Amino acid sequence: MSSDADAPVDAGAASVEDLRAQVQALQEDVSDLREATDDDGQKSMTIIATKGTLDMAYPPLILASTAAAFGWDVVVFHTFWGLDILHEEKSKNLKLSAVGNPSMPMPNAVAALPFMDSVATSMMEKKIQENGTATVEELIETSLDMGVDLQACQMTIELMGYDEAEFYDGVTTGVGAATALQHMADADVQLMI
Repeated sequence: MSSDADAPVDAGAASVEDLRAQVQALQEDVSDLREATDDDGQKSMTIIATKGTLDMAYPPLILASTAAAFGWDVVVFHTFWGLDILHEEKSKNLKLSAVGNPSMPMPNAVAALPFMDSVATSMMEKKIQENGTATVEELIETSLDMGVDLQACQMTIELMGYDEAEFYDGVTTGVGAATALQHMADADVQLMI
């Protein structure tokens, strides 16, 4: 079965509207899969997001929005540095660390130089733009629009001194570890990123 979701993305034309159209196409294509899920017809997934770097912001948001497109109940519990993903200003300036990343095309001795994180981040941002890949902000908006529950750990908010008003609209605050654990215990899929 072929759909618009299979079509290549034009590097300059990717937008939130394009993403929504692709998600809608996915929803239509997988409607028959929903019948094969559990008794109430809905699978669930909990993702724990603990890292706040540019490269680690993408996996939880892509997985969450994709699962939501399949009709799943999705919670992403952000804790420690993962809260930077939900912070409106910090999420626009997430960095990519070149140190300790074996996939980086440079030795750690070079990657450890003071300016290399900025160089690595600029290179990744350029690739994201050239490829027409959604930004972190667009993925957050898409996830929230699709009903993904993006949660901010209350203990970490207090520990790090975050102002809840600085998170994206729609982010759930005041969530503790007990609530996250309960959702994980009931979820069909649990991931820690």
